[in-house]
Amino acid sequence: MTSLHLDRLPDTAPMPVLFVGHGSPMHAIEDSRFSRAWGEAGAGLPAPSAILVISAHWMTRGASLVHIGGRPRTIHDFGGFPRALYEAQYPAPGAPDFAAATLDLLQHHHTAPDIEWGLDHGAWCVLLRMFPKADVPVYQLSLDLSRPLPDHLALARDLRALRRKGVLIVGSGNVVHNLPAMRYGAQGFDWARDFDALVAGHIEAGAFDKLAELNPRDPLTRMAHPTIEHFLPLLYTLGAADERDRPTFFAEGIDLGSISMRSVMLTAT
Repeated sequence: MTSLHLDRLPDTAPMPVLFVGHGSPMHAIEDSRFSRAWGEAGAGLPAPSAILVISAHWMTRGASLVHIGGRPRTIHDFGGFPRALYEAQYPAPGAPDFAAATLDLLQHHHTAPDIEWGLDHGAWCVLLRMFPKADVPVYQLSLDLSRPLPDHLALARDLRALRRKGVLIVGSGNVVHNLPAMRYGAQGFDWARDFDALVAGHIEAGAFDKLAELNPRDPLTRMAHPTIEHFLPLLYTLGAADERDRPTFFAEGIDLGSISMRSVMLTAT
């Protein structure tokens, strides 16, 4: 698909694509094995021209929105946490030129520009660790919950061209996300480990379509995801990958019994 906005952007070597299991927003300000893994992954990446985040926490219906603002605000979209977390800011610039190119690429997927959103905690809590200087332009793409799973994967495939323009595509959610089952100090529940292993196996095999074919009403899938929004960003990461990419898991583990922190980077070989 051609895009005048895309053609004006400089070409680069293909950027990796990432999925980050973001879990609790406290990882943004507390030292943990997961926040350390994010920081190490960010330090090892080539410098992006821009970052596109698809977060579990920006949900829409009827259209996928692309934030085009020049100064995205830091959104503290959570409750009951320490004051230090609400004081945290991620003052990265926006990426209007890259956002315009993204809208061009997705013109057949019912998309629209947005100036109201910003960076929700699925974006900034991760980026604060990966790119702490907040000097890389960032923008977000919303999750249109009216789409069936295969449509999210298909939409993401039309984002691939951004990788050759220096855009780091980051899906931010969780491979397993069941908040009602969460227990402090708990080891991973068997069903959480089973679903995490199922997903990891499909990723390693390159069977991305199988993940888009999961039935949300299947008992194991429903336990892992009572609601589907934390699973969807993974489909964007996998859809933006291609046959030359190989996965590396840079964080793994079940937190609080029912939250998978599995994170994966796909890099061209």
